[in-house]
Amino acid sequence: MDTHERKLALDQLTQSEAQLLKLVEGLTPAQWTFRESSERWSIAEIVEHLILFEDFIASAIANAIAGPPEPGKKVQAATKQPLVLGLANARHIKFNAREAVRPAGKWTDTAALVAELKRARERTIAFATETQARLHDHFFAHIAFGDLDCYQWLLVLGQHTARHARQIEEIKADPVYPGS
Repeated sequence: MDTHERKLALDQLTQSEAQLLKLVEGLTPAQWTFRESSERWSIAEIVEHLILFEDFIASAIANAIAGPPEPGKKVQAATKQPLVLGLANARHIKFNAREAVRPAGKWTDTAALVAELKRARERTIAFATETQARLHDHFFAHIAFGDLDCYQWLLVLGQHTARHARQIEEIKADPVYPGS
């Protein structure tokens, strides 16, 4: 990735993390566990999902770059850049999370949950800062968009966090949200 791409990825990762951390700062236990409905996740579940997703994608990127390059997929992946960069603002489009990244209540202590989120993002930022891998030559499939290159996946991680930050804002705006 070139200097501009690295800066964009790092900006997306750091800004979305800061946005999310600000939204969860000082929440009460009731606020952490509030659900708008039985089909929706609580803020604690959203944060757990973000950790699981970050680790899942980091592992998928590592596996993809360990494999052979697939330069023939570059042209198709490039057409998906607007989808990737619009993910956070496309809250009207719903995705069903893969089973591997669905929250299961692994963290009951919210301080530990937030600390793990920070650790996961720190690992991703370190990778994005240091990697010399040819990320545009390695791919794996998004559940809705199909094949994305590994650079696009770094952008997805930032967009995904920002998307869920918007979801948390929606939860906090609910008239029956505790402390409203």
